[in-house]
Amino acid sequence: MEAPSPATGSAILRRTVRRHRTRLIVSSLLFGVHQLCETMVPVAIGLIVSRAIDTGDITAMIASLIGLAALFVTLSYAWRIGARIIVVAIEREAHLVRVEVAGRVLDPRGLRTELSAGELLTVSTSDAEKESWILDLIARVFASAVAVLASAVALLVVDIPLGLAVVIGTPVILIALQRLAPLLTRAATEQQARVAGVSGMATDLVSGVRPLRGIGAENAATQRFVTSSRTALAATLKLARANSVYQGLATTINALLAVGIAGTAGWFALQGRISVGELITVIGLSQFVIEPLTGLSRIPGVVAMVRGSADRLALVLGAEHVLPPSESVVPPNTDLAVDEVRFRSLDGLTFRAAPGEMLGVVAHRPQDGEALAALLSGQISDADYSGEVRIGGIAAGRIDLRRARQTVLAEPHITDLFAGTLRSNVTAGRQRPDADLRHVLQASAATDVVDLHEAGLDHAVTDRGASLSGGQRQRVALARALSVDAPVLVLHDPTTAVDAVTEHTIARGITELRHNRSAAQTTILITTSPALLSVTHRVLVLDGGRVVAEGTHHDLASSDAQYREMVLR
Repeated sequence: MEAPSPATGSAILRRTVRRHRTRLIVSSLLFGVHQLCETMVPVAIGLIVSRAIDTGDITAMIASLIGLAALFVTLSYAWRIGARIIVVAIEREAHLVRVEVAGRVLDPRGLRTELSAGELLTVSTSDAEKESWILDLIARVFASAVAVLASAVALLVVDIPLGLAVVIGTPVILIALQRLAPLLTRAATEQQARVAGVSGMATDLVSGVRPLRGIGAENAATQRFVTSSRTALAATLKLARANSVYQGLATTINALLAVGIAGTAGWFALQGRISVGELITVIGLSQFVIEPLTGLSRIPGVVAMVRGSADRLALVLGAEHVLPPSESVVPPNTDLAVDEVRFRSLDGLTFRAAPGEMLGVVAHRPQDGEALAALLSGQISDADYSGEVRIGGIAAGRIDLRRARQTVLAEPHITDLFAGTLRSNVTAGRQRPDADLRHVLQASAATDVVDLHEAGLDHAVTDRGASLSGGQRQRVALARALSVDAPVLVLHDPTTAVDAVTEHTIARGITELRHNRSAAQTTILITTSPALLSVTHRVLVLDGGRVVAEGTHHDLASSDAQYREMVLR
């Protein structure tokens, strides 16, 4: 059974601490040893002054120097080993969360989230990294607490009022600064959300730059991005100002405490209440204690950033799947039936596609075609529509999800290619043997794309196919869909970016590849292309979300004026 994913940011942080607790404990202890040794350095120097320099004892001086060297060796190695252990834990946690987010996003059951593709990318990279910082934060807080406590004890030994100043002053400072924590948390959360939104918009703009140029909308899109970016900049500057005020206030208060301790120690030395060696120890400790106090005062700011990232991760890791767990039922055949379906613009749609049939679907309203393609994609929960979609007489929701996806493949109108080569894009998920690859390229008219480049199928393709034209991307995507060799293939407007001659080539290629063989493969073409419709066995005409006419392309073109006007343009 699948382990439940944490649904809140707090749960994610607790899980992180649990699964790295051994490394976290060891690293924290080593950091504590390092800070304890750091605290002992001014104490050791004070003792050297009092017991060796003031007395002129050479033996004590040599022993003291050896002890001081051992102290430095210990603190150095404690820090190096502790840092190495915690960095390993941080990197492993970031890796685990990245993989987990990617797994949730790529799960065949889909994910109910309002985050865009760019925002999901930010969550899986930047937020996954920042969430893992909780481990470093805990280790450093422990080390800083050890340093403050050790300094307080050392000062109490030298003089009780000096020690009490640290013992009492530290919690008072931290409590006062903690009052500002909610402001930092809100500012950090807003900033991270704004930046993620801009990242998502940038991703969408880059991927859609060709269509934007085609319709002359690049200026409007640029202005929209600039406005969003300025909003993100304002949120970032707001967070920076809040952090600057907070850090400045914290540093000032910590410095005043240290100066007060040093000044009081100097007054006590003048009165003869403490020795010169003890004065050196107190001054050294007062300077040293500023660092751990500053580290403790920075906790709210870092916690705000870590918690903000954890909350954003929870939006993905805690999101529900679109599709419920599937049963293990296997359809006996590929007969596809849609019965009284109401979904989006579809209003009681009913039809059947028999095994081996090439069925054309002409939608007077584009939204009807889009709704049908989405319905047949297998990515819509049966709770989101009424009616039934059956494969082999079995409701689609009861069929094993992987088997359903292998049986019915719906290639959307807008498709993406991956960074790699033409070969890797065409053969992704293919079922056909490599010997049939040339037939697939010919059927999709993608041979022209391959032959155009010297490297052929090994020609490099950039992310989302940005290095290819719209028509080339469409033909490569069609080749990829044909290569899978699905028993039922749904193609939604697969030739809108190619010329009429290429459309006829593709129509013949699909027919020869999928319907001139003994295997009973079904193809559903949602299109208004006359070239594709002319090779279909039957055409359904949709209007108002239901079938309003049915027949062959030739008969409908002859008898239906509205169909003829829409298709034969």
